[in-house]
Amino acid sequence: MAFVKALNASELPAGAVKCVALQGKKIAIFNVDGQYLAIDDTCSHEEASLSEGTTIKEGDRCAVECPEHGARFDLRTGKNLTLPATRPVKAYALREVNGVLEVEI
Repeated sequence: MAFVKALNASELPAGAVKCVALQGKKIAIFNVDGQYLAIDDTCSHEEASLSEGTTIKEGDRCAVECPEHGARFDLRTGKNLTLPATRPVKAYALREVNGVLEVEI
């Protein structure tokens, strides 16, 4: 596994999310209050794009709600938090190097 350039941090202001294609994978990158988090973009329940969902911050928990059927996923771990999703999505390690966001694939 290696870190791959995804986008410049300046392209993702606080509260924003962007879907990027890296090595054949669609990955959603979130900026939650200055913390960058990355998960698979495709919901494990249906073929919906999680980057088009609603980002939710409740205390220390950061999640995204799928725009299709409302399943929620933890942005740090990819764990499915609510039905109808019964499987998690992959979470990716992400780092910022000299203003560039890199995802470990």
